Amino acid sequence: QVHLVESGGGLVQAGGSLRLSCAASGLTFSRYTMAWFRQAPGKEREFVAALAWSAGANTDYADSVKGRFTISKVYAKNTVYLQMTSLKPEDTAVYYCATRSSGEIRVLDHEYENWGQGTQVTVSS
Repeated sequence: QVHLVESGGGLVQAGGSLRLSCAASGLTFSRYTMAWFRQAPGKEREFVAALAWSAGANTDYADSVKGRFTISKVYAKNTVYLQMTSLKPEDTAVYYCATRSSGEIRVLDHEYENWGQGTQVTVSS
């Protein structure tokens, strides 16, 4: 059973930075994708970034975070990070880590099988 634990959320001023972590356990697939989604109050959950575990690391980002957020991984720790810089108030949301058992990145949340509990990120203006 896959278990995902996010950490690193908090309150930060606009222009600041945060780094989210997602520690995964129970992953048995040789190829899989780990992604970050977020959900703001009153809005649907949206794709933020993803990284595919395959022979070559592939990444994808939502247009709204390109150039500001970076997704990365540490293989040995089975952990994925989301480095967030130049944060804006509109980045405020609960951020979720998710995995899918495929090396192909997808941006729709229903294509991900496992989810963490979420971590709150609040950006003040």
